[in-house]
Amino acid sequence: LQMLALLWMTVTVVAGGDPEGAVQFLAVGDWGGVPDPPFATPREVATAAAMGRAATDLGADFVLALGDNFYYEGVQDEWDPRFQETFEEVFTAPGLQGLPWFVLAGNHDHAGNVTAQLAYSHHSPRWHFPHYYYSLRLSLPGTNASARLLVLDTVLLCGGGDDFGVGGAPTGPRDAAAAEAQLAWLRGRLAAARHDRYVLVAGHYPVWSVAEHGPTACLVRLLRPLLRRHRVTAYLCGHDHNLQFLTEGGVGYVVSGAGNFVEGSQHHAGAVPPGSLRFFFGPPASPGGFAHLRLDAQAATVTFLEATGRVLYRVALPPR
Repeated sequence: LQMLALLWMTVTVVAGGDPEGAVQFLAVGDWGGVPDPPFATPREVATAAAMGRAATDLGADFVLALGDNFYYEGVQDEWDPRFQETFEEVFTAPGLQGLPWFVLAGNHDHAGNVTAQLAYSHHSPRWHFPHYYYSLRLSLPGTNASARLLVLDTVLLCGGGDDFGVGGAPTGPRDAAAAEAQLAWLRGRLAAARHDRYVLVAGHYPVWSVAEHGPTACLVRLLRPLLRRHRVTAYLCGHDHNLQFLTEGGVGYVVSGAGNFVEGSQHHAGAVPPGSLRFFFGPPASPGGFAHLRLDAQAATVTFLEATGRVLYRVALPPR
């Protein structure tokens, strides 16, 4: 059974005929509205509109949703109206029509029913959430090169935690055997990806962050050595409600958690490796933001955009 599970957790994404041979996607975290009418916040609406423009202007093959998809306590079941109010009725821009979303769960999703979010994959052609953690194979068009995106559930790995002060940092997994199984799966997938030109890993909690939550000790311990050992191109996450880029040990760290709230705290500036922070954006008056990634033969280019459409920062990461 375990083998079967591993087979269906690998999805191949073929890019939409980019003439220059690139795979491109948008990465947005912590975008999940609020539980009271009108459900979508002005920031979520502005970010959704800007994502549509970026998909049209820069190009995008899919959207990567980095967790906290529904505030504050996830969804109740697969027919929960929040799927319509916070997702389907907000991300309506022409540039987003027909783009698949690949989804992972955040701590607020785990406060509700994550299996309902998995099951919603059968209700919506846009929503792809095949398992708590899974692997995407990205083929770079016009080349024989491929990239790999490994999607994790960092709440199952490290435990729950509350964004808003209560409870604080994750205190360890609820099910140690399930956490170990996920780590074993990740080790196997990273070893199997040794010939991929780029390897990206995504989760909800940050490894490194200077902001309110700061580094996740459990991920610094368990995940960081694997990222370095396997020369992972970048780790993408949300959880802290801002945009950040850090680099350490040859790995890029992308924080894209500004889809619904924006916070400017750099409370943990002293908790990241010296010199690792290259970019931070979190003005509370900002209308939100997200990241655009482009993988081609030459580089993996990360562009951070504000919901105004303004390019905030861009960095090119080399092939492995």
